[in-house]
Amino acid sequence: MANELQGRRIAFLATDGVEQVELTEPWKAVKTAGAQPQLISIKSGKIQGVNGMEKGDTFPVDRPIAEARADEYDALVLPGGVANPDKLRVNQDAVRFVRSFFQAGKPVGAICHGPWMLVEAGALRGRTVTSWPSLQTDIRNAGGTWVDKEVQIDNGLVTSRKPDDLPAFNRKIVEEFAADRQRMPAHMAAASGRGAEARQG
Repeated sequence: MANELQGRRIAFLATDGVEQVELTEPWKAVKTAGAQPQLISIKSGKIQGVNGMEKGDTFPVDRPIAEARADEYDALVLPGGVANPDKLRVNQDAVRFVRSFFQAGKPVGAICHGPWMLVEAGALRGRTVTSWPSLQTDIRNAGGTWVDKEVQIDNGLVTSRKPDDLPAFNRKIVEEFAADRQRMPAHMAAASGRGAEARQG
């Protein structure tokens, strides 16, 4: 991995209870590939990571969800941890943020319990995904097909089951995020749009 993601902004959506390695390892992977990752959360300040059931490190939030828009980012990563998506999925701003990536056809990566947000966003109908096994009934009820695989790719959506799958997950999110090259980087598109609005005004 060199500069496949140069100039791309990647949103990581997480809150307290995020499985630490599922945040830090994909973050390193996209950053190594040249992207600019940003941590978006339903709270300001810092979020608390966990290692299984034990407290881990804290991580500074770059932007609260109320100020974040999907059109400012090129791709989205949804880490797991049981408490993390359970808190996110009851926040309507977070759900809308996730749904907006699918409406725009932008690539998304979700691992472990992260796909719970895909259920809440109504993004799984007709899609094949994997996740932590306890989510499979929710995924099927949301119209998706669940498979037990290290990594599953479905039209720009990359999913994995658990931390042990991170090497494969990281490789595939970089590949899928890089494959979306025909799209102008989000920050450039947003600036271009603002310029057009100013000229019309």
